Amino acid sequence: MSSLDHLVLATPDLAATVTEIERLTGTRPVPGGIHPGRGTGNFLLGLGDGGYLEIIGPDPEQKAPKGPRPFGVDDLTEARMVTWALRVDDLDAAVAGAREAGYDPGEPWEMSRRTPEGDHIEWRLTLDRERGHSGPVPFLIDWGRTPHPSAGLPLVPLVGLEAVHPEPDLVEGPIAALDVKLPVKAGNRISLAATLFGETGLVVLH
Repeated sequence: MSSLDHLVLATPDLAATVTEIERLTGTRPVPGGIHPGRGTGNFLLGLGDGGYLEIIGPDPEQKAPKGPRPFGVDDLTEARMVTWALRVDDLDAAVAGAREAGYDPGEPWEMSRRTPEGDHIEWRLTLDRERGHSGPVPFLIDWGRTPHPSAGLPLVPLVGLEAVHPEPDLVEGPIAALDVKLPVKAGNRISLAATLFGETGLVVLH
């Protein structure tokens, strides 16, 4: 069983993007924590139904990492919706099922971060270790016994999620193999668009 876990909005300037999201939605995201050794930190905003928006960017308190920051953060000039995650109860079984259906989401591995309260939390996922996924095909995540980050977050409901791709057929197969539905439209660039219902009305994040 899988469900939307979170959307990823990557940015070259974490503080500025958090302020902009607050302006657009009327709700301020809250600190999620830092990713030690990865050079990034994040802020979170609830989307309803156990999902959340992750705003991730460079953490000014960390030294520059040895490798590139995830999600192509180092190459961004503005905030961008880069990918999304599906929450699964059994990551190994989900990976095996996807492979049987014709798509390999990658080998699961472990990641962690520190919360603002100093707690160490861990999870497993199929995200590319260096670049992070970019585009409509989600990665898989399993939080195990870790309390889910969406609990207690300020809420801006997610109304819709769709993707644009120059060749929709290239991503519709992998998406179907993950047993999830996502509208994919033909377009000149690869992108994701999330529509939120903020205090000021509908807000579309690209």
